[in-house]
Amino acid sequence: MALAFGTSGLRGLVTELDDATVAAWTRAFIAACPPEGALFVGRDLRPSSPRIAETVLATAEAAGVDTVDCGVLPTPALALAAAGQAAVMVTGSHIPADRNGLKFYVPAGEISKVEEAAISAAYGAEASDAAQPGQRQSRDALGDYAARYIGAFGGDALAGLRIGVYQHSSVARDVMVDVLAGLGATPVPLARSESFIPVDTEAVDQETRDMLAGWCKEHQLDALVSTDGDADRPMLTDASGQVIPGDVLGVLTAQSLGADHVVTPVSSNSMVNLLFPDAVLTRIGSPYVIAGMDEVQVANPEAKTVGFEANGGFLLGFEAQAGAGALAPLATRDSLLPIIAPLVAAKGQGLAALVTALPPRFTAADRLQEIDRAGAAAFLTRLDGSDSERAAFLAPFGGETGLDRTDGLRMSLEGGRVLHLRPSGNAPEFRVYVEADSAEAARELLGAALLRVADGIAAG
Repeated sequence: MALAFGTSGLRGLVTELDDATVAAWTRAFIAACPPEGALFVGRDLRPSSPRIAETVLATAEAAGVDTVDCGVLPTPALALAAAGQAAVMVTGSHIPADRNGLKFYVPAGEISKVEEAAISAAYGAEASDAAQPGQRQSRDALGDYAARYIGAFGGDALAGLRIGVYQHSSVARDVMVDVLAGLGATPVPLARSESFIPVDTEAVDQETRDMLAGWCKEHQLDALVSTDGDADRPMLTDASGQVIPGDVLGVLTAQSLGADHVVTPVSSNSMVNLLFPDAVLTRIGSPYVIAGMDEVQVANPEAKTVGFEANGGFLLGFEAQAGAGALAPLATRDSLLPIIAPLVAAKGQGLAALVTALPPRFTAADRLQEIDRAGAAAFLTRLDGSDSERAAFLAPFGGETGLDRTDGLRMSLEGGRVLHLRPSGNAPEFRVYVEADSAEAARELLGAALLRVADGIAAG
């Protein structure tokens, strides 16, 4: 698999991210998006990340760019620290440790698809070291990230709550504990791992769900929290250990902050259209969400705009007021805000009651891994190009009532159900999203659809 930009960042196998390749992509970023000041660099806890981060730092310095080494920290903490300057986060997000990647930030925030194209075009340019190398400094940016939420929500916002923290190998495993304690909760750290665990908060397997539920019962928790590897995607359960889908967290967070405009990918729960009738639906990926948010703000500078994805990553586009202070905008996916805001909103009634009050639309998602990418492409092309092929594929699920090609194939079915198929852009994975009017129906549809898709891909 060659290195490629996907929904958020450049990713590939660690064997493809050798020093020369990392250096070439770093030079391409500097050439296409010249840093205005220092370049901030952070990394996740993958075994390959220290080497890759050192190559990024050394390459930038050789090009005459000053650097700030932020070490291990969440992607949103790096973006917050670098606000107004450029940054590179070394992370493969939620994918396994045999892969890694680079996320690029310009002074305005996460790079756009236009900037991705410019970086790709600059890749391979001849290296020319500067006469005066850049200087390096180090910074601990976690304190400011924690203070952002403790200051905004207040020291007693979660008082009386006992909250589990599934630490695994998340870069946020310590700051989550610190923030929850700073908000008055009693954090219960669980399952810290010194080896990398690829937690995908959008596709939580049944074994993990059972583990979370067991912890909630054993430790008498009011909720349990976690993130993916680089902490730009949240995981939050209610007191029973039931995982709350990321797009539901997005809706709850938007409501609690008083947002009046929402931008989210087409894969998100359609309840967003019921609660925010002017919601803008985009292709999947934070660059598309950010572009949509920018368009809303240009059309209406006073709009209180937020963005979120089905994975729960939340983007704040306006200065919001929380219980004890203000939250400045942050133009990248964040995991702590869509954990804290619903917990604060649910205090006194519980997360389960807060979710039950929403419109009864239920989503589920999972992925097929290590797929034949050529077979997957051929399978999706057949479905896209033939009504009869789609009808045959959908025969076990009911007739098609609508088709959306915004990103992959999102097929509306009889009975108000939805089946959305989409291959990954830079990993050998195939995503399946479903929606139904009950959680059980969504799970059943997802299980059957995964088997059906696997057969279709195998057929080529």
